[in-house]
Amino acid sequence: MCGVCGIVALRPPGPFDAEVRVRRMMRALAHRGPDDAGIETARGAVFGATRLAIRGGRDGHQPLADPATGLLVVCNGEIDNHRELRAWLAARGRPVAHETDVAVLPGLYLELGESFVERLEGAFAIAIWDPRAEALLLARDRVGERPLFYLEREGAVHFATVIAALAADPRTPLEPDPEALRGYLRGGHFVAPLSPLAGMRKVCPGEAVVLDASGARRRRWWRWPIGRVAKRAPETAEFDAILKRAVLRETEIDGDFGLFLSGGVDSSLLAAVAREVRPHERPPCYTLRFREASYDEGVYAGEVARRLGLDLHEVRVAPEDFPATLPGLVAHIGEPLADPAWIPTALLARRAARDVKVALVGEGGDEVFGGYPTYPGALLADGFRSLPLFVRTAVMALLRAWPPSDRKVTLGFLLRRFAEGAGMEPLARHLFWVSNIPPPTLRRLGCSPAADPRPERDDLELLDRLQRLDLETSLAEGLLTKADRGSMLFSVELRAPYLDARVLEFAATLPAEERVRGTVTKRFLKRFASRYLPRRIVFRRKRGLSVPLSAWLRGPLEPWARERLRAGRVEAAGVRADAAVDLLDEHRRRRGDHARALWTLLVLDEWLAWLGRRRVPEGAARRARS
Repeated sequence: MCGVCGIVALRPPGPFDAEVRVRRMMRALAHRGPDDAGIETARGAVFGATRLAIRGGRDGHQPLADPATGLLVVCNGEIDNHRELRAWLAARGRPVAHETDVAVLPGLYLELGESFVERLEGAFAIAIWDPRAEALLLARDRVGERPLFYLEREGAVHFATVIAALAADPRTPLEPDPEALRGYLRGGHFVAPLSPLAGMRKVCPGEAVVLDASGARRRRWWRWPIGRVAKRAPETAEFDAILKRAVLRETEIDGDFGLFLSGGVDSSLLAAVAREVRPHERPPCYTLRFREASYDEGVYAGEVARRLGLDLHEVRVAPEDFPATLPGLVAHIGEPLADPAWIPTALLARRAARDVKVALVGEGGDEVFGGYPTYPGALLADGFRSLPLFVRTAVMALLRAWPPSDRKVTLGFLLRRFAEGAGMEPLARHLFWVSNIPPPTLRRLGCSPAADPRPERDDLELLDRLQRLDLETSLAEGLLTKADRGSMLFSVELRAPYLDARVLEFAATLPAEERVRGTVTKRFLKRFASRYLPRRIVFRRKRGLSVPLSAWLRGPLEPWARERLRAGRVEAAGVRADAAVDLLDEHRRRRGDHARALWTLLVLDEWLAWLGRRRVPEGAARRARS
């Protein structure tokens, strides 16, 4: 894992102090790469990189430069199939001198041009400057495990791993993007190519962007082929080989690795497979503990760790961790993210950093194998909608009277969301169900909700369409943002074997009934996991990583939340501060459960406070330019 950045002049003369600016960006990326740092210049370009040394020892120094062509290359991430690519290049007369995985990239680009990215497997964000074509190529891995942002100004392109690095230049314009913020308020994250700042863009998952003097050309080089490949009965032995291969590749590192273990089926299965493919290693496991019983999964994580003979390290999470940790997270990445699990993820990484640089996580298991309750909900919604109106009205009245609970993902919450959205069109309904601030609440706050994306013209079945939507949006820009930014604050790289290219291809062939049948989710994966784990772990009720925000915002976090919302910073995003405080009052009195909405606003408030500190008065900006 690394932090990468650079400036490329697309039109002369370009920034005369580009190297100074790149070094400033590198300082903002130091936490992502504490082991090494480098800077390289070429005609029209300056690239910088900071490195977390995981593979290749000293050979892993970046940026990479090709002396014959002037090519510059930086990569944040890993190329898991580098050995195969190295052999392929050698057969074509391009031997790769260094052993590190990213060393294959210059030769691969010189052989294949822009299509080189289609040959890569792994999690990566890559920038290549080709002075022969005077073009900059930016590319991101299939599902967006590694981020890459860019902006164009003053005839140059500036790019970096995180927004905070681009904002390190005091001359960078930092104006919020109203459209992007509307999307954030609803979904809790930013869907590429949008970012929270006007003019700043993010490379989409599975996308390559080529920028030159004529403009930007975008190409989607990969999309999950679900619905586009033939469905077939799954072969358990075939998947066993695929998953073992993925875990082996993810753990092929120079050093020890660990496991983030919740005791749920996804992370527990990875722990069991890792134990089998690395029988002589005992990776440490890390799990979260909460005082609130319905949120605490430590007993299950402990059972799995004991069964596999692994040491388990527990991290206690308390309400005071949230106001203490949030400012540092926002300042180091430069964008808001409304997933409350962001902070527990960072706390796990802080503990893991004492022992390891890499940890396996179960991200992607739900999207790829059909694990969310919204999937059976979508398939059952038409049945509810067909009931007589008086029955639906009576059900809705009962659900509205169901009192809010501080327990985790209660049946009442799920049923209320289900019934409220059942009459909508499938895509709008799904987005309503997963929204942080649903449209009615946004209107109370004085905001016009972001428009629903138009359904694509395709013939995908509903379940295929919803899983691909989640993979490309809430996973790529929400959950993976949480994992990457939370862990890399403490220089720990998280790896997700369920997002391996071969795993994704296999899952795309699963018939719908092998993913969801009735109210049962992840049918194939659970059946497969039963080879490794007891039924008590495999078939227990899904919980997911969440925190007791409802109770905390009625109790110990309420004064902090009230002070932040009363400050009025959210007004800059079009949110009425008085309405936000009213929402908190309603939540405190148990007249509604607004925890997700309130947390979304509180993170936005912290980001706006950071933005205010980063902005430079106009006079100072003029002096910096002179």
